[in-house]
Amino acid sequence: MKHSYFYLILLAYLLATSTPYAQIGGQHVYELLDLPYSARHAALGGYALAFQDDDPTTAATNPATLNPQMDGSLSFNHAFFVAGIQHGYAAFAKYLPKQGFTAHMGMQYVNYGLFDRTDEFGQVQGDFKAGEYAMVFGVGKSLYERLSVGANIRLISSQLAQYNSLGLSTDWAMTYRDTSKQLQIALVWRNVGTQIVPYMPSVREPLPFDMQLVLTHRLQHLPFRFSVVYHHLQRWNILYDDPNAEESPAFFDQPTTESPWKARIDNFFRHLVFSGELLAGARDNFRLRISYDYLRHREMTVRNLVSLAGFNFGIGIKVSRFRIDYTRSIYHLAGGTNYFSLSTNLQQFTRKRRTLSMSQ
Repeated sequence: MKHSYFYLILLAYLLATSTPYAQIGGQHVYELLDLPYSARHAALGGYALAFQDDDPTTAATNPATLNPQMDGSLSFNHAFFVAGIQHGYAAFAKYLPKQGFTAHMGMQYVNYGLFDRTDEFGQVQGDFKAGEYAMVFGVGKSLYERLSVGANIRLISSQLAQYNSLGLSTDWAMTYRDTSKQLQIALVWRNVGTQIVPYMPSVREPLPFDMQLVLTHRLQHLPFRFSVVYHHLQRWNILYDDPNAEESPAFFDQPTTESPWKARIDNFFRHLVFSGELLAGARDNFRLRISYDYLRHREMTVRNLVSLAGFNFGIGIKVSRFRIDYTRSIYHLAGGTNYFSLSTNLQQFTRKRRTLSMSQ
């Protein structure tokens, strides 16, 4: 059985491996699928998460995190991007004891705003709108005491002026848990799918597929959980060849080049995202979060200027039956993005009504 799992993972890896070119941005359609789904998700790096708790938004990137604790969980999330771009996600999860699995559904949206329609001479001839939406449904189940699996399916709709597209994507995930060591390891295949209706006839563009390996560990004697994500497992070289970042010539007009070893180290760390979450209070009611994305830092930092690009800072607090989260993600010296989330569990309101009716 163990060998079967190994060969299954190896086969999926080989099938998923894409062409080994470098730059990963601007190569795909439906880039909204890679946006953080909640303030907590953004604060922890924006990639797949491995731990299991009552947060239904974790299932948007790793459906193997679905578990009975999420029964009745409801979450609303919104982000304010630059230039007035609005992004949000709403999610609900339900545990189905007869079927033995937990299901979730959610709606993601991006509103790019109103644009001027101009001709080749810059004359305004009207305006147009642009937006994208994705409806997701997924299930997750614990196969054994330590192993959980899950899958998502998405229907994606995109409207960019007069161009429309319809797509279908799936996520596949498995999570291994070692409760004695407070350790979780997840392997996730994200955005496996295709365009059903392309923008241009007979021109189908690839989705932002990403294979991610996640390790999460909660310390034994400290209420702190840290995670490391290795993203784009299917592709080694993700360096961006920036023609403006060439080294200045050295003596005798001979250009200086970066050593191959240094380039390999740089490329390796671009795959990694580090995050941590401090869980304070009797029921983890107060949480502080931080993460660092080396890839974003390298690509968005302005040369010779100190920058916090790549860092995300978040805070979460539970007030009565509601959990409120906020995150500030720093993308560039020019600014960052604010994320807000509000979540609750409908089961808590049901229990209160039952308690009041019994007391009467």
